[in-house]
Amino acid sequence: MTTAGDIMHRGAQWIPAHETLDRAAQLMRQLNVGALPISDENERLCGILTDRDIVVGCVAMGHDPAKVTAGEMAKGTPRWIEADADVDAVLREMQGHQIRRLPVIEDKRLVGMISEADLAQHLTEDQLASWAELVYARS
Repeated sequence: MTTAGDIMHRGAQWIPAHETLDRAAQLMRQLNVGALPISDENERLCGILTDRDIVVGCVAMGHDPAKVTAGEMAKGTPRWIEADADVDAVLREMQGHQIRRLPVIEDKRLVGMISEADLAQHLTEDQLASWAELVYARS
């Protein structure tokens, strides 16, 4: 059985909720990623911040990314998956919530992220097509 831990990108890093969006953008550049999980003071997942969130939700609205925090951008209920969950559970979680990135947790700690690129490397063409159809479908 292939698990979330088998297909995830290891080495994901949190951005603490109190960090500013300019710092988040710097970390994204440093890590060459487009999204960061947001952690609260107890290193618990409280959201996901994307590069698009920074541009559309902050800069395009005329706000200063040096003054807006990652926590202020966190919206909704964060989704995640346990490292030992099978790939079908990963797909259900991502499809059911129409999300393209999924933090992977082990022993209540962030151990990785699953992105579209990870899925493309590990899924069959049929699985990938089905995933894309449901994730990108307009609701």
